[in-house]
Amino acid sequence: MKVLRTIAVALALLTTMSLSALAAPKSIKVATDATWPPMEMVDANKQIVGYDIDFLTAVAKEAGVKVEFKNTAWDGIFAGLDSGQYDAIISSVTITNERKAKYDFTEPYTSIGQILVVPKTDKTSKKIADLKGKKIGAQIGTTGAFEIKKVTGVELKGYDEIGLAFEDMAAGRVSAVVCDEPVAAHFALQKKEYKEKFKIVGTSFTKEGYGIVVKKGNKELVDLLNKGIKAVKAKKLDVKIHTKWVK
Repeated sequence: MKVLRTIAVALALLTTMSLSALAAPKSIKVATDATWPPMEMVDANKQIVGYDIDFLTAVAKEAGVKVEFKNTAWDGIFAGLDSGQYDAIISSVTITNERKAKYDFTEPYTSIGQILVVPKTDKTSKKIADLKGKKIGAQIGTTGAFEIKKVTGVELKGYDEIGLAFEDMAAGRVSAVVCDEPVAAHFALQKKEYKEKFKIVGTSFTKEGYGIVVKKGNKELVDLLNKGIKAVKAKKLDVKIHTKWVK
């Protein structure tokens, strides 16, 4: 009996240790598609930088874990999470019911909307419906692309990277681009080669919350990240990060 009790205690301790290790990872690997400035991008030194990068770095510090970022193309980013190549995704991912059916999300860490960008020579377009019979660019698989698909009479042209959509608009191959407000501001208002060519029109036509994505059922990681998000917001670190990156 003593032997059995000893074995039982040992197993219980091992189980507790395993659960503790699961609940408090020492480090996490996080994917991001670094083609979506100012939220995530690669700088001149080949480093991944941006709002999301600074935000999650602060969250990880508050949660007591280290974070490693992995630059991953958008079209394969969710498949990589499914196959265990990384623990989470932070890449301007809007929380939607369709995505929540397959993945778990943290609480929203910021809110944005989709907006329309057109050439300055366009004097009439204020919304997607004003561009019937024309092509509109957006990144494949984004909520911007989803919004274009909702409007009859316009043609969606999808891109692997949002920067390519703006290149095509500069070349006259698409008549407009739909994307998140911070990204629109970066390309249309700040990028020197575009700020004299493009303008943001109308008002944002969605209200979306970004969340950090994890595998379905990984409550321990969601709770850990939410703890960090709460601390970052309580210390107003998110305000400093927003001021730094979103002009």
